[in-house]
Amino acid sequence: MELPKKSLILILLLLVGFVTVSSRSKPRTSEMEELQSSRNSSMAARIKEVEMVNENAVQDAEEVVTMVEMSMRNSTERRKLGYFSCGTGNPIDDCWRCDPNWHRNRRRLADCGIGFGRNAIGGRDGRFYVVSDPKDDDPVNPRPGTLRHAVIQEEPLWIVFKRDMVIQLKQELIMNSFKTIDARGVNVHIAYGACLTIQFVTNIIIHGLHIHDCKPTGNALVRSSPSHYGWRTMADGDAVSIFGSSHIWVDHNSLSNCADGLVDAVMGSTAITISNNYFTHHNEVILLGHSDSYVRDKLMQVTIAFNHFGEGLIQRMPRCRHGYFHVVNNDYTHWEMYAIGGSANPTINSQGNRFTAPANPFAKEVTKRVDTDPRQWHGWNWRSEGDLLLNGAYFIPSGAGAAASYARASSLGAKSSSLVGTITSTAGALNCRAGNRC
Repeated sequence: MELPKKSLILILLLLVGFVTVSSRSKPRTSEMEELQSSRNSSMAARIKEVEMVNENAVQDAEEVVTMVEMSMRNSTERRKLGYFSCGTGNPIDDCWRCDPNWHRNRRRLADCGIGFGRNAIGGRDGRFYVVSDPKDDDPVNPRPGTLRHAVIQEEPLWIVFKRDMVIQLKQELIMNSFKTIDARGVNVHIAYGACLTIQFVTNIIIHGLHIHDCKPTGNALVRSSPSHYGWRTMADGDAVSIFGSSHIWVDHNSLSNCADGLVDAVMGSTAITISNNYFTHHNEVILLGHSDSYVRDKLMQVTIAFNHFGEGLIQRMPRCRHGYFHVVNNDYTHWEMYAIGGSANPTINSQGNRFTAPANPFAKEVTKRVDTDPRQWHGWNWRSEGDLLLNGAYFIPSGAGAAASYARASSLGAKSSSLVGTITSTAGALNCRAGNRC
């Protein structure tokens, strides 16, 4: 029986569709081989990474499993901020803190940087190193499992801690490039001795530490890499000393009561972000720039963002020389002399901060031009844009005021100063626990 023309067309269309679907449902032999090769390469890379986990620091099987999962879940690809956004308004925190599996995705933090130090990747592309020993008995020959042994290694490392600990350093902790110190999930204090030195290196992330009561040390031999140690003269006793270094990110630390500065960046250091920290009980808080005569610091670019400058602070929040400084969305609840100061013609871009002046009627001014005649500083580019000035606080601007003059001192979009309380509410070291949002 002859089928109608329309029926024949329909049957032909169905046959063509079947052939197309069948051919798509089964990859060509070469495609199958490529997929299998890709899987084998990926699995080999993962196995190699697992095998590289520090055997000296990891003692029990449960912790090995955790490290393996962290390695396998990590992605070194830059991701969009806000992927786990929970709407706090803090772009760093919204990038990672709302993920309940943050402890299995630790290295995601390296994709969450902002400001001039946003490209600091730390040890993102390296293996994990678990610090299990708080001792610092020998700065020349540090034992495996100690923080000093971790930071001097040549390769990138993401350094975590096995448990709560107090680390009393005998001498400066001299760090090598491409290191992250990540204290999330535990309570780690570096205190009562020397503290951190970031000198002539790059790509460092310091996150989640309590750093306090740092003391001058030195006139001693200290190792800076597996192949080198040398004589160190006396250190000032800074909590974090950044010297001739770049791509540095200091985030979510609690810093207080050290012999000299809490964070100092000098001698040509640049591409730095200081964010989400809680500063308390200190005189000279942050110094940016070595001296008025050291002109290499003209290239310095530093972002100071989302920090809480709290009780017991006196001055230098920050004190700047020569370079370009973006002071954005910080909460200043205490100072005794001034909040933001500088000399040697720095460009200071103050945006969306909340300044609460002290009761002292002679300390209401936010700004201070240090040891400089007004005839010299009237042309310096210092501006206050969208700042909230409370309890009689006032900011004395200077310079032409043109937006173009602040291009090199702009590193991120400022939020409204009305949001500062929310943005900075959890500044300092966080109380994170595995399995929960941080």
